[in-house]
Amino acid sequence: MAFTLPSALGARLGKGLAGDAKLIRHARLSGPMPWVIAIMVALTVIAAAAGLALSNAARSAADELSGGVTVQVVEANPVERTRQAAAAAQRLKATPGVIEAHVVSQDEVERLIEPWLGGRVGDDQEIPVPALIDVRLRDAVDGETLGALRRLVRQVAPSARVDAQSGWLKPVFGAIDSLRWLALALVVLLGFALAAAVLLAVRSALGVNRDTIEIVHLLGGTDSQVARIFQRSVGFDAVGGGILGLLIGLVVVFFFGRRFADLGAGLVGGGALHWYDWLVIALVPLAGAILAMITARITVLRALRRML
Repeated sequence: MAFTLPSALGARLGKGLAGDAKLIRHARLSGPMPWVIAIMVALTVIAAAAGLALSNAARSAADELSGGVTVQVVEANPVERTRQAAAAAQRLKATPGVIEAHVVSQDEVERLIEPWLGGRVGDDQEIPVPALIDVRLRDAVDGETLGALRRLVRQVAPSARVDAQSGWLKPVFGAIDSLRWLALALVVLLGFALAAAVLLAVRSALGVNRDTIEIVHLLGGTDSQVARIFQRSVGFDAVGGGILGLLIGLVVVFFFGRRFADLGAGLVGGGALHWYDWLVIALVPLAGAILAMITARITVLRALRRML
């Protein structure tokens, strides 16, 4: 069967098949696909930023509370409560390994419980407010250390309860771990979705350019050369969509970061992103482009083996 090769096609082949992606006009992702990539990259940036912020918040809270102990003196008689609290604080200050032990003032305690019980609760004898002692240890608190402190404190304050501060936030840490795994799962799923979108787009482009690819093979072009054309073209589209997605994701991250910063300190304050976190986020479009190019190459090579 005879056919006539267009002069433009022959000229391009003479310059080198692998170096000219314009040879196959529809190798570029067309239609909404670059926008789909941008949306997926934006969602990945948001999910990655959320996961990193949660990790930083959990790490900061764990470091802050690792050596923290709270002593509550639960005594209805205010005079006896004050005496036991002072005696317990004095005993703790003289204990090796204790960096600091101070009695929390009544005004501060009332400010802490005011959102739940209202103001000036301590004046109501029906609802006695325990005296609190904030204790900081040099090392992390374990079961043995906590037991020793309880025995020591109860010698001078029988109404005292000694608890590790980290124990109060175990449910919170558990919830944070679940959210971190959820963020990681979203990143992985978005990666699969990006690969699937590129796969469908490349298959569509292969179908449109089937006749051109057959001619290329008749002229000595290899599957690897054809795949390289698609790979480079898809890479350009993925980089463009990735940069747009990165910008959209950063706008959302900065917006919510500013809103959460207005809440003040605490767990939220410890969730600030560091420079290496921003570096990881900035690498998301690059990872997306690499994934898209690898997907395009594998898809083309597998399709050409079945096609020709």
